[in-house]
Amino acid sequence: AILGVLGALVGPAVMEQLGGAKVKTTNIQIKDIERALDMYKLGVGRYPTSAEGIASLVTKPGNAMGWTGPYLKEMPKDGWGNEFHYTFPAANGNFEVKSLGADNAPGGEGDNADLSNIKG
Repeated sequence: AILGVLGALVGPAVMEQLGGAKVKTTNIQIKDIERALDMYKLGVGRYPTSAEGIASLVTKPGNAMGWTGPYLKEMPKDGWGNEFHYTFPAANGNFEVKSLGADNAPGGEGDNADLSNIKG
């Protein structure tokens, strides 16, 4: 009975910490992708288009003169194992790197919330 009570108390706390770690990991990965995109722009003179995508950081797109990558060893996945979404130009005129969170669907709260390099 004591173990059951302890499990009921500790289990949710452990799961909350795991979720928080995935959010932190995903935010770090977004920062890494941002840095790689800036390096890409230094070499090529522009950011990859939405059609070229962030795969351009690992594999040279056909028309990227000045490409000196790969800028990432491999394409990371977010903390939940999902692909990142990339848009250029985004609403702010810059690029956006986004994770759709645990549910891999737009919007949401908590672990399901979208994470992006664009704040607000």
